[in-house]
Amino acid sequence: MKQQQTVIMAILSSVLLLSACHKEPAKQQEQAASSTQNSNPDVLPYLDIQTKRAEYALPFCEKKNCIDIDIQSLVTKDTWLNHWITTNQSKVVQAQIDLKQNLSLQQAINAYVKKSDAWQHEFSANQPYRLHIQTRVASQRNQYVLLQMQVSSRQADVEIKERQYFFVADRKLQKDLSILDVIEPKQQVAFDVIVQSAYQQWLKKQTKNVQLAAPKKLHWGQADWFFDGEGVGLHYRANEIVKDAKQLEIFLNKPQTQQMLKADVFHKMF
Repeated sequence: MKQQQTVIMAILSSVLLLSACHKEPAKQQEQAASSTQNSNPDVLPYLDIQTKRAEYALPFCEKKNCIDIDIQSLVTKDTWLNHWITTNQSKVVQAQIDLKQNLSLQQAINAYVKKSDAWQHEFSANQPYRLHIQTRVASQRNQYVLLQMQVSSRQADVEIKERQYFFVADRKLQKDLSILDVIEPKQQVAFDVIVQSAYQQWLKKQTKNVQLAAPKKLHWGQADWFFDGEGVGLHYRANEIVKDAKQLEIFLNKPQTQQMLKADVFHKMF
């Protein structure tokens, strides 16, 4: 009997020892990953992007025809990036009603609702505004994130389908980036030559009225811009350059992009 108990105790000890051996490497790996992230500032937290409805409230509506606002958003493991996404959603909502203020998303929604209410009060048959926004991370390379928002709306008698907005962030610097932030200063003149050449080609295809109303030179310092596997580009929405003008996108290929961008930005972005 004592011999059997001794054998059983030996087996249990072996099982516990094996279990401890299996747990220890996992714990060590977890600690190593955490240590690497803490010791290396270039290693940013994994985003783990999840889709969700943006957080905002709409006023109670007893009517049959109520304002329709649907903003699909994202949430990540990066707290700063989450705030940046919400800030840019506010900018996009404001852009639909020609506002450009430092408003929270809820404040922007409130201003949009107010515009819709004013339109409905003008005439009983007027329909409330409709605003749908889809949000996605279109591209991501190291600390650089490209955010894309697609807007479809109906405001008064104007309906818009799939209007695009682009924003670029540097997660490491926790900064919103303009195209001027990434262009090598010595290459700004050369970049301007590429932009103006593409603009003139685009302008030739526009109507006579657009050609007469359009600026002689295109301002690009604050334009929406984007990056993908091939290079960088500028994006101008329809009616943005001048009323009734079509959309304009200016693409740079990879060699052009390498020539124009700051060296450290290019190597991390491509």
